[in-house]
Amino acid sequence: MKKNLVILGATGSIGQQTLDVVTRVLASEFRVYGLSAHNQGVRLAELIREYRPAKAVVTNDQHYQGVLAATAGWDGELLSGPDGLLELVTDPAVDVVVSALVGAAGIRPTLAALQAGKKVALANKESLVAAGELIMAALKKDGPAQLIPVDSEHSAVFQCLQAVAAPDLQQIHLTASGGPFRDWTREEMKKVTPAAALAHPTWRMGGKITIDSATLMNKGLEVIEAHWLFGLSYDRIKVVIHPQSIVHSLIELVDGSLLAQLGPADMRLPIQYALTFPERKANPYSRLDLNQLCDLQFYPPDFQRFPCLELAYAAGRAGGALPAVLNAANEEAVYAFLAGRIGFLAIPHLVERTMNAYAKGSNQSLDLETILAVDAWARRYTRQLITKASS
Repeated sequence: MKKNLVILGATGSIGQQTLDVVTRVLASEFRVYGLSAHNQGVRLAELIREYRPAKAVVTNDQHYQGVLAATAGWDGELLSGPDGLLELVTDPAVDVVVSALVGAAGIRPTLAALQAGKKVALANKESLVAAGELIMAALKKDGPAQLIPVDSEHSAVFQCLQAVAAPDLQQIHLTASGGPFRDWTREEMKKVTPAAALAHPTWRMGGKITIDSATLMNKGLEVIEAHWLFGLSYDRIKVVIHPQSIVHSLIELVDGSLLAQLGPADMRLPIQYALTFPERKANPYSRLDLNQLCDLQFYPPDFQRFPCLELAYAAGRAGGALPAVLNAANEEAVYAFLAGRIGFLAIPHLVERTMNAYAKGSNQSLDLETILAVDAWARRYTRQLITKASS
């Protein structure tokens, strides 16, 4: 019997590659049961007509009527808004949810899917960054819920750990390409344009994550994500710059041995593994030619030129709601940069100012509503700073 699959963020990079994996490799094992999109209503309608899911969600209400009209004759159900996402992921018929929404929008549906006992293939790192405590608590409850990482780095660590007993692990090393500006000085980075920042040297991703890769905030978010996924202190999570993006991450054992997962820069590999875990399936994707790998480089990150990474470590170590503040402020700053309202180097400056403004001594209980309220405050505060800076 086929498993019913839901893809949140179906029109984005991860969503599209997930559909490719299902179509080309796993068509006999999965049925596309549900899809969601936010702004790309035309593309969502195309996917509905192609895959004929039982349900679809357009979270931006302004596109609802357009998608409805474009899918006349489809016998499925079109839902709308954030509540539509919750209805979709908690549907009793759903087996697997790919959480590929961008940003904090993924927190509530990811948590709801886990609480409903679903297997979640997680590509929305912000869920663990902002609400890691709640996500992991949902997993610890008795039930069938599973959380399998899709990020290439966490997938690599996850795969390596399958062959290792917990006491044998010393630390992990998350690799980072370094982005397009890894060799630039701070002075040169003052002139960075959105177009230049979007030109990632090895990966093809969505706009927000590509900018995060250029600032190394993406790696910082992954550090926090790894803390929750693997239960490691921040001193045991290292970052190493690896421009070739061939070694997707490494684990270091207590005897000094290193285990690594290598592969081409193709997100379909970790997506497929997350869907089929614990099994592996053959696929037609490209393979590494070891004879071509004559120059693999590794070197430490420069925290002074890329302060976002240090800010993420600081937020993670502080804990509480500060990682949610970090994430929200970063999202607002990135979108302001993409809109041409601020410069590239303003991104870490805005994040740091918002973190410093947050009252950290309140001892608030970290329930979902508190996290979302902190997220909303951080966004408002960051937008105010942006407005002042651009006025």
